[in-house]
Amino acid sequence: MLPATDKSAFWLGVRSAAPFILVVVPFAMLFGVVATEAGFTVLETFVFSATVVAGAAQFTALQLMQEQAPTFIVLVSALAVNLRLAMYSAALTPHLGAAPFWTRAFVAYLTVDQSYACSVAAYERHPDWDLRTKLIFFFGSCAPVLPLWMLASLAGAMIGQAIPPEFALDFAVPITFLAIIAPMLRTLAHVAAAFVAVILALSFAWLPFNLGLLVGGLGGMMTGAQVEVMLERRLKPGGRP
Repeated sequence: MLPATDKSAFWLGVRSAAPFILVVVPFAMLFGVVATEAGFTVLETFVFSATVVAGAAQFTALQLMQEQAPTFIVLVSALAVNLRLAMYSAALTPHLGAAPFWTRAFVAYLTVDQSYACSVAAYERHPDWDLRTKLIFFFGSCAPVLPLWMLASLAGAMIGQAIPPEFALDFAVPITFLAIIAPMLRTLAHVAAAFVAVILALSFAWLPFNLGLLVGGLGGMMTGAQVEVMLERRLKPGGRP
């Protein structure tokens, strides 16, 4: 059933994403603080958040920049972390792919974990929605998340500039990664991928330019994919027990 008006579709999207504010705001403020600890200015931190709009990739890039990794390695690593967005785009294409080019470009910029999760769930619950309604809902789901991500990053950067350097808050970056990764280890494939990635990254830590991280990441993704295939085969009728 279609919402009564465009306004009601937009506010439905806003309400669906509103709970994520409790996670987005402190996470963005932490990024702002550690970015200024790493030497970013307030303006650079804000522009970073406004252009990248991807917390995990931003923390990845920040960590590598602190380790003086080459720019190429920083970019490749951040892109690898964001590969899930390609899958998000593929899932949204059947619903929003008929929109005009510039609308699709704006959707691509605004596609984050929260807007994707809320929109796909809503589209599955309401298969009768037309393209306009789906777009309005999508933009509504972005409204409480994206602006607060940028503003909270700015606030964190301003707070970070006021914190004396001797506090050395850059230790928060690896701790944040642990907090991001731990809830994601939900299946055997996730655990296997993480285990192999850690082993390979440590084994190849001697490689220059932190290339061991890329080796670990690629090995982890290959392992996770292979475990998923094995599990699917076991679940199929006639598959091995």
